[in-house]
Amino acid sequence: MKLILDSKKRNIVGSRVKIARLKNNMTQQELSAKLETLAVYIDRASISKLEQHKRITTDIELVALSRVLNVNVNWLLGLDK
Repeated sequence: MKLILDSKKRNIVGSRVKIARLKNNMTQQELSAKLETLAVYIDRASISKLEQHKRITTDIELVALSRVLNVNVNWLLGLDK
């Protein structure tokens, strides 16, 4: 099945992941390492792509990101301010 997107953005959480990561004084490499402790394997380059909206995020990754970054999933999705 081919993925069809209306825009060039491949996710809606990238900007907020970056905001939360920087607020936590965390590098992309540190975020990658913390995700690995939850058995979620996203390397530094993939986190960069995610933050630039060039990579799709799975639901499992979304939950892990919210836990590691200490934010609500709804906030990452832009549903909460």
